[in-house]
Amino acid sequence: MSGTKRRFATVMETGSVTDLRMDISRKHILQLSLPISAAILVPQINYITNNLFLGQLGKQELGAAGLSGVFYLVFGAVGYGLNNGLQALIARRAGENQPEKIGDLFSQGVRIALVISMVGILITLFLSPMIFRNVLHDPENIERVVSFLSIRIWGLPFLYIYQMRNALLVGTNQSRFLIIGTLAETIANIVLDYGLIFGKLGMPALGFNGAAYASVIAEAIGMFVVLGVIRWRGLSKRFHFRQQMTFNPATSRLILVQSLPLIFQYGISIVSWEFFFILVERNAGGPFDLAISNTMRNIFGFFGVFTWAFAATSSTMVSNIIGQKRQDEVQKLVWMIMQISTGIALLVALFLNLFPEQVIGMFGREQGFIDAGVPVLRVVSIALVLTSISVIWLNAVVGTGNTKVNLSIELFCVTLYSVYVFVVMEKLQLSIAWGWASEWIYWTAMLIPSFWYMRSGRWKNKKI
Repeated sequence: MSGTKRRFATVMETGSVTDLRMDISRKHILQLSLPISAAILVPQINYITNNLFLGQLGKQELGAAGLSGVFYLVFGAVGYGLNNGLQALIARRAGENQPEKIGDLFSQGVRIALVISMVGILITLFLSPMIFRNVLHDPENIERVVSFLSIRIWGLPFLYIYQMRNALLVGTNQSRFLIIGTLAETIANIVLDYGLIFGKLGMPALGFNGAAYASVIAEAIGMFVVLGVIRWRGLSKRFHFRQQMTFNPATSRLILVQSLPLIFQYGISIVSWEFFFILVERNAGGPFDLAISNTMRNIFGFFGVFTWAFAATSSTMVSNIIGQKRQDEVQKLVWMIMQISTGIALLVALFLNLFPEQVIGMFGREQGFIDAGVPVLRVVSIALVLTSISVIWLNAVVGTGNTKVNLSIELFCVTLYSVYVFVVMEKLQLSIAWGWASEWIYWTAMLIPSFWYMRSGRWKNKKI
């Protein structure tokens, strides 16, 4: 194949994949990453839709949505870590052109995901009330958050299976089919939010908790649609899912070895964000601080979807290229992905700085809320650019299979982040804009070791 481009996975009309190896080009990067963007957009649209509707109930509800949303994101991040580990393994087998091993990886990944989701449900139902009663000050906030989460957490199994399907589709270069599940879940969430929060379309008016029910049902719909897509495309037959349903200790162990560092990595990352929100609630310097922070979380998530899609592309393509024994081309690939990612982030940052009042005004119409949010949004816009660089290199490390390195980097970054926000918010009690400047420290600290590790070449002989 020397002197010619290796094709992306060729899909026949029957849906069977004849070649799972990927090529290095901007066209192929975009072909893989743009559908992933749509898939990542799903939870962000769900969070934003919830918050746009809940913001109409009041700033207290909007603030409580931030606390409960970040808590749920902790478990979502656990699934995302498992997804990334599984995705890298599937992409490696695809690069080695061993489709017969992909079905076993996928089946064992689903089994692990369901067990973890049950643990997450039990923790939320029995431990979260105690946690929030000990760390939050406002009794009304405590009641809202605990009640919301007792409903919302039942969406976790659906979310995890949806993420495992994403790992399969992305790892085998079928990412364009993610859009179908994305549209189904997004439309369902918007309709159900409107109906269940305000009692429209013949549905009961459930207020704040209506958003929780809407999200759970929407996640279930998204999962079943993606399952239907996999069956429709013949992937179940192609990767021998039925023959791979029995428990395989060796494969399960491999998935856990690769994924556990990522699970801890993403988990502690979101826990540190929850720590930040708790400090905001405890030391609010203004009436809108908690609501503004929740708004920034939504803006950061929504406008960062392209960055996270390119991050997933980075880990998948790096793993696939290594599987083809093309280690010397990996850094060229990562630089190419980073340039596209950063270019888009700069355009987003420009947009946010040109129209800050209009963006913030979508979440709250009070002029005081908008005025307080503008300087924070400018801080967040810079953080988005830093993120677009750092996560590409960090996820390149994921693609090499050295996920313990990822965990070490995350521990270092979260420590710096947590110390900074504690000093700024708890001790010095500075403005919320200074609190959000913690994102600059976090992403800069992440870039340096990730870049150094990839440049060192120490990953080249790693086998997974």
